[in-house]
Amino acid sequence: MKFLINIFIGFFLIMNFSPGFAEVKQKTFTKKEITKMAESRAVIETKFGDMELKFFPEVAPNHVNNFIELAKKGFYDGTIFHRVIPGFMIQGGDPNSKSPDKSQHGMGGPGHTVKAEFNEKLHKRGILSMARSGHPDSAGSQFFICV
Repeated sequence: MKFLINIFIGFFLIMNFSPGFAEVKQKTFTKKEITKMAESRAVIETKFGDMELKFFPEVAPNHVNNFIELAKKGFYDGTIFHRVIPGFMIQGGDPNSKSPDKSQHGMGGPGHTVKAEFNEKLHKRGILSMARSGHPDSAGSQFFICV
């Protein structure tokens, strides 16, 4: 079963890590690059069915680009949804979740962060957003999907 997930990458205080010394990525994209990202899709495969992701680079181009680049590299392959809050959200994207050591789940990232891109998209059911700590520029690879 496929579910279309309308995603934007925005702001939400959910992770327990700091950007620390990680490189903060930010780039200006051309209209052509924005269009290409908007036409891209990603699929998250789970034992409960597949989720197809639609991107909104017009509101968060750096976050969308980051997600697409990580996915193309296989960064998310084998990760799990390590945090589940019924009726609220599921969180994934942590490379540490590939390990059986659950004490480290929710603490990992790609070694860089993305500059915050705040926008007006609402966190409604089906929205995917980047997880971050209290620091606005702390999003890296972890994300959550509102359920």
